[in-house]
Amino acid sequence: MLLSTLLLQASSAIAWGTIAGALGAAIAAVAAAWGIGKIGKAAMEAIARQPEASGSIRSAMLIIGALVEGACLFAIIACLLAIVM
Repeated sequence: MLLSTLLLQASSAIAWGTIAGALGAAIAAVAAAWGIGKIGKAAMEAIARQPEASGSIRSAMLIIGALVEGACLFAIIACLLAIVM
């Protein structure tokens, strides 16, 4: 009786940790996609207003997009490590 109770509690704890980690990874991916979309939208609007500055705007857009992707990668790795541990 005691062993089955302990096993049930352990399995439920593992399931909630797995769900929380997967949900965290999904939220991080969606947030990064939304952020990069906003960066692209703002860059296209800025290029439409000042076409002569398109080179510097494009460079800044790529750098900021890379930083957002890096932060998203760290968040997803942290969530996946929460699932494994």
